[in-house]
This record gives sequence, structure tokens and C-alpha cells, in this order.
Amino acid sequence: MNWIGKPLRRKEDQRFITGAGTYVADVAAHLYGTARLHVVRSPQASAAIRSIDIDRARQQPGVLDIFTGADLDAAGIGTLPCAWPVDSSDGTPMAAPAHPVLATERVIHVGDPVVAVVAETLADAEAAADLIEIDYETGASQTDLRTSLAADAPLVHAGSGSNLCYDWSLGDPGKVDALLAGSAHVVELDLIQNRVNASPMETRGTIGLYERGRDEYTLFTSNQNPHPIRVMLSASTLKIPEERIRVISPDVGGGFGMKIYHYNEEVLVLFAARRIGRPVCWIATRSEAFLADTYARDHATRVRLGLDADGRFTALQVDTIANMGAYLSTFAPAIPTFFYGNPFPGPYALRDVHVRVRAAFTNTTPVDAYRGAGRPETTYVLERIVDMAADKLGMDPFELRAKNLIQPEQIPYRTPFLWTYDSGDLPKALSTAREIADLPGFSQRRKSSEAAGRRRGLGVAFYMEACGMGPSEMLIEQGCGGGQYEVAVVRVSPTGGITVLTGSHTHGQGHETAFAQLVAEETGLDPADIEIVHGDTARVPYGIGTYGSRSLAVGGSALIGSTRKVVGKMKRIAAHMLECEPEDVELHDGVFSAPPRNRTLTFAEVAGRAYAPAGYPDRLEPGLEETTYFDPEAFTFPYGCHMVEVEIDPDTGSVRVDRYLAVDDFGRIVNPMIVEGQIHGGAAQGIGQACLEGCRYDPESGQLLTGSFTDYAMPRASDVPAIEFHSFETVCTTNPVGAKGCGEAAAIAGPAAAINAICNALNDLGVRHVDMPATPQAVWDAIRAATHADGP
Repeated sequence: MNWIGKPLRRKEDQRFITGAGTYVADVAAHLYGTARLHVVRSPQASAAIRSIDIDRARQQPGVLDIFTGADLDAAGIGTLPCAWPVDSSDGTPMAAPAHPVLATERVIHVGDPVVAVVAETLADAEAAADLIEIDYETGASQTDLRTSLAADAPLVHAGSGSNLCYDWSLGDPGKVDALLAGSAHVVELDLIQNRVNASPMETRGTIGLYERGRDEYTLFTSNQNPHPIRVMLSASTLKIPEERIRVISPDVGGGFGMKIYHYNEEVLVLFAARRIGRPVCWIATRSEAFLADTYARDHATRVRLGLDADGRFTALQVDTIANMGAYLSTFAPAIPTFFYGNPFPGPYALRDVHVRVRAAFTNTTPVDAYRGAGRPETTYVLERIVDMAADKLGMDPFELRAKNLIQPEQIPYRTPFLWTYDSGDLPKALSTAREIADLPGFSQRRKSSEAAGRRRGLGVAFYMEACGMGPSEMLIEQGCGGGQYEVAVVRVSPTGGITVLTGSHTHGQGHETAFAQLVAEETGLDPADIEIVHGDTARVPYGIGTYGSRSLAVGGSALIGSTRKVVGKMKRIAAHMLECEPEDVELHDGVFSAPPRNRTLTFAEVAGRAYAPAGYPDRLEPGLEETTYFDPEAFTFPYGCHMVEVEIDPDTGSVRVDRYLAVDDFGRIVNPMIVEGQIHGGAAQGIGQACLEGCRYDPESGQLLTGSFTDYAMPRASDVPAIEFHSFETVCTTNPVGAKGCGEAAAIAGPAAAINAICNALNDLGVRHVDMPATPQAVWDAIRAATHADGP
């Protein structure tokens, strides 16, 4: 039976939809004597800490411990690490100020943690926190990214000289300038990539345990990559041997990249557990999450595109200021450089590109990766300027894209920077989307909208992603602090059951089902009978974790490697039992056979013999367990064309997304239903960023103005149409699965497609661009500005 390609229902959903999942909060509820930790956070965006008085708070009922940054310093606790440094183009090391677990001398963003309170209950801890007196000397703050690098901007880090973290670039600026100067057409655009918050369904949570007799620590944490967290706890913060730390990430209710990083609270609960000798739990409230979780995106960009008289691209120039926030999060410097700069020029056969990125510190919560991590920003810049070019040249936006796409005969295609696209048919994605979208019928749909007093627009975005993060050698050369392989162990029990230990993690993607399908494809067993284990550093060998759509292409490849090793050994055992040569043994539907001998053995019979090694062939060890570390030879490159239709009420600025169409090439698809679900979720996030979500700070006080779902607008069911998903396969050649990755596609293409549709709807009113989020107020303002451009 072929299991790859079947739309199986997710086996893990049985526990999720019946309330039987085990999240960090569930673990806390079943641990005896668990205390609660509350973090006192700065109400100031920039201030010196004059004094901290905790005496009254210590006397409150239920309080078990209170500690400050001074206590952490006295205990030798280190600062939070940045794992991917990026040098400026002239070789100057980036500015890398220390990121303390608790602030000691200064606070530099609203929400900066200052004091930790541990008590019997959360209510006790919060009541005590209200009695802590912190004397702040408030200073000037800088929250506006666009002015953050000005000579007179308030300094985020005192004594630093400027707010510049690094000044990085790719390409030949002189050549690009010359080509732009000689181009028949040059199109320019200033745009904002809005700051967004991942807001997963499960907020971050973490529990610390300390076993005094063995001097060992256990951390339960809602995180996507437990092994790297253990390394950072050992090497950077706790500074104890890694072998004395166990990290467990149980069920995780959504991550989207925001749960990759090493956060303050993971250190605090372990430190507190050692001090009080009891388990200590911290679970973020939603309001606290808006202050403490990493944000994402947040760029200010000027882009210039040159074209010749026939509409072929001649040169691209991108100049971006990227917000780092107040501190450098774990992977933050690499997101607007490696993951944003290198993917240019995406799907287009353009050779001359110059990308400059200046990273800036501001008095805001740190910024890091979020679904797509740099690639949504790249695609937004590219697809907005291509649409602007089509408008300026009076060309059909589909035709302009088709004229400049990389052609099938050019693949494998080496881009101007790091990548080589190994497979694909990009024009097919564009033509398929165009056909399904019923473009001839759009004019009638537009007339129907106009008859109802609304304006209809159609937008397209073509994306080219880099997924399957690896190979390690390239990434380490580019500054990454570790390898990016993945591990899988396949273990067959004496009764024939299969357990898989994977270094990948899952936080809603359906990995337990897809991974089981891979093993089933190789063995013929039922996926329902294959156990998938992840998220525990004491059970799983060192693995990297899940992000960047790498789980199937990298983790699945490791899994296939181990499964094939196990099957190969079982065939040798079966050959001995069947009295034939191993090459004569076949495995179908869980049954070993040797056609020349006309005999069969069940999977369980062969497995049992592996643990009863009498009369074994020479040099064959007992047991059935194999391990594979798969380090990919290259990234994978899914791509696709997404289209959005919107209706706009010009009197209110209200935008309704009427249609979302996705045509993608993800390579080999293991479970189409899971893939379609990934497209649905990514499209919701793309629509959310384009039309609804946006973080705002008060420019004077630095206060967060969008600190709850009252002010930060998440997409609801009514904001997202039924998603139309279509795909075709060109198999990836650089991994044995043949997969390219699907998890980030719609979050990458969605924002650009939606804004292109909005601008298309308003084009004849004179609106050329609307920055994200295109809220009703923003759209209404754009209409008013355009229609009153020549008058009062």
C-alpha cells in the first residue's frame, strides 16, 4: 500500500480535539507543590534604575522568594545569547550589547523584566509585586524606526554612539547605480513592513525543576527546539554542564518561529526552583505576551527597479532599515540579512541586485523570525515594485512577471547570491493561477461590485522561498552558531512495533502523521501503529528542531535514512530465515517474501528473530535500532503564485477579502490534507498582516499602544474567505523525500497579493500604494489624499 500522498486524518488530533493534549500548563497542574513566578516589568521605555525596594513585598502572605538582576549576577548567571552575529560590510563587528535576564542598571523597553516574584499562587505573587518600589529616572526613548539612525536620535544603549547595529550589503552598488541610470524606466517606492506579533493560541509557558541530590535541572518549555535551548542554558545563562539539564517541550499550541528563542523566563524558573527547592511555573498572560514575546518584520525600505523599453528588468536596488528592538534576540541579526537579502531577486532572471540593510536598535521589544522569516519581507518588496512597474509601463502585471520569470530550461539556476534552484517550472505556476482565476470574468465581477457601490481589485504575488534550512557548512560560514542537520532514530521492538525518535518538533503542523506515513511507505505497516517521539532531550539524540519549513525535507530525510537501514538489516535476517540471498528478499505491506522460495515472513516474525540471534549471519549484531543524521546538501525552493480579490467600500475604507487562490509547487507531498491546512493558516496570517495587524508605540512615551486584542486586530473567520488551493509537483533533487516545504508559503505571498489587490481596486482613484496594515482608516485616508491631491 502506498502511504505517501494520502490525505490521512491527523493521528494526533484524537488527543487535541478531546482535550487530552499535554501542554506546559497541564504539566504544572499535575506537579505537586508547584509555585508560581510573576515578572515585574518596566513601565518605562527608557529609564535608569535608581533603586529597587522589595522589603514590603517579602512580607506578604504566600511569598516564597523575590530576586533581582543583582541576585542573578551574584550567582554567576549569564546574559541571553545571540546565536547568529552579522558583521558590517566593511568587516566591523556588529554592536552586540548584553541582554540581561533581569535589568540591573537600565530598562530599555516597556516590558523589560526587572524583578521576579515567586509565591504559592499567581495572585499572591501579583499582590506582592504591587508593593515593590522601583525608582526610575525616565529618559528619552526612540521607537520610530525611520528616524532611529538620525544623528540626534535618543540612544537606546547609553554610550554606544549611535543606534546602528550593523550596515550590511550584497551586490555591486556602483554597477547597479549605473544600470539604473541607463534604464529606460526606473520605478521607486518607499514602503513599510509593519511590525507584527505571532500571537499563538498557547502563550509561552515554562516550568523549572531542580533535583538537589543529583544537582540536575529539568525545564518544561513551550518551545520549538529543546536541544538548542539546553545548549544555550548551559553555555550562556545557567553556565552548568549540559548533561545536568533536561529540556522537555511537550505539546505546543502554535509557535510560528516566536517559540524558537531562549527567553528570560526559562532562566528565571530554573534559578527560582533551585533557590526554593520546588517546581516553579510561569505562564504568560496574553497582555504579558505582547510585552515579552519577540515581534517580527518591522522594516522601512526604499526600492528602485530598472526596466528596459521592452519591460525586462535591468537592475534592482533595495535599501532597508530593519528594527532589532532593544536587544538582539537569538537569531535576530540574520533575519534581515541572510534570510532577507540572499533571496533577492526571487523568481526573476535578474542578475544585478544591490541590497543594503542597516539594523537599528529602538526602545521596543526585540524582533526575530516569524513565519517566513525574511522571505515575506523580500516578496513584499519585489511584488509591490513589480506591480508599480506594470502600472507605470501600462503592462498587464501577469505579462510583466511572465516576461521576467526564470524559465524551466534555465534550471538548475544559480542566483546572484547563495542559492541554486534545483527544480521547478515557474511559468507553469503563473499560467495555472491565471487560468483558474478566471481573469476574463474579473471585469464582470468588478462591474457587479461597482453597481453595489464598492470597488473590486485583483492582486497577484509570485514568491520563491528558501526552505529546509541547511547545509551546516554554508550556514556556519554565514555566521550561524551551529549546524542545521536533523536526527532520527528508528527502533523496532521484539514484537514488531516501531518507535521513531525525531529531533524535529511539532507545534500544530501534523508531523506525527506525516512522519508515520514516511515510515509506513518504507515498511508497509499502518501509520496508526507507528509511534513518534519528540521534544525531550533525555529521549531524543541531539536534534535541531522545527522552523523554516525544514521538518519534512531535513527531519523526514533523516527518518527515511534510518528506516531504510532498519529494513536493510531485516532483509538480511529474513534472507537467513528464508535460506536465500538478501537481494532476493522483498518487503510489501509488512510482509517479507522471497519469490524464488515461495515463502513469507511477517514483519513481527523477523523483528522477533532480531532479538533472538541464534544462527545469525556473520557480523550481524542483535537488535533493530538505527540512527541517521541528515545534513542537506542545499536549501529547498518551493514557489508559487497567489492571487487575491478584494472588495472595498470607498465611503468607509473597509476591505473585504473576497477570494484567495494559491498555486504552489512543494515538491513531493506526503499528506495533501495537511498541506492544504498549512496554506489555510498561512493565508490567514498573510491577510492579517496585510489588512489588520500592526504594532504601534506612542512616539513620546514609548508606551505600547497595541497591548491586547482590543487594539491589535487578529484575523477572524469572517476576515478569511474559503482558500482555493492547487498544486503540482516537481520533485526536489537534494533530499530523499523529494519535498520542498509548505508551511510558510501563504504567509510569504499573502501580504503582497492582498496589498496589490487593494491598490488595484483604488488605482483609478489615484491611489498608488497603501502601507500595511491596510485598515479601514488607512484605506480611507489614502482615498481622501488621492482625491484631494489637487485641491483643498
